[in-house]
Amino acid sequence: MKEVILMIVEFMNEFHDLFISAFGLLGINMTDKEMHFWVLGIFGIIFFFATHIIFRLVSRWSITVISFIYTFTVLIVIVFAIEIQQKVTNRGHMEFQDAVQGLWGFLVLFSMYAAVKLIMFFMKKLFHKKGIKNKGKKKSRTTRASRHHDV
Repeated sequence: MKEVILMIVEFMNEFHDLFISAFGLLGINMTDKEMHFWVLGIFGIIFFFATHIIFRLVSRWSITVISFIYTFTVLIVIVFAIEIQQKVTNRGHMEFQDAVQGLWGFLVLFSMYAAVKLIMFFMKKLFHKKGIKNKGKKKSRTTRASRHHDV
C-alpha cells in the first residue's frame, strides 16, 4: 500500500514540476493555489463531460450500472482513506491487499444482488409470457391526449 501511495505521489510531483516549468517558459507565474485552481478545474470539467456522456449512454440500458459505478468509486476513496488513516494513527497496518479485499467484498455482494435481480427478471418474463395471454381480444391503444380529454 505504501508503495502504491508513493508511486502516486511521485507521479503527481513530476506532473507538478512539468506544469510549473511549462508555464514558467510561457512567462506565467502562478502560486500553488492558482495552479490547483486551474489544473483541477480543467481536469474536473473534462472528467465531468466524459462521465456525463458515458452515463447518458449507460442510462438507456440501466440506471443500476450508474449506481454501481458511483458506489464503487466512492468505496475506492473510502477504502484508501481508511488505509491512510491507519498509517497516520498507527491503528492497523496500511496494506494494499486490505483495500483490494474490501472492494472485493463489495463486488461479491453486488454480484449476488445482480444474480437475484437477473433471476427475477427472467422469471417475470417467463411467467408473463405463459400466464396471461390475450385470447383474441385486441387491446385498444390510447394516447396520452385521449386519456386526458373527452374524445
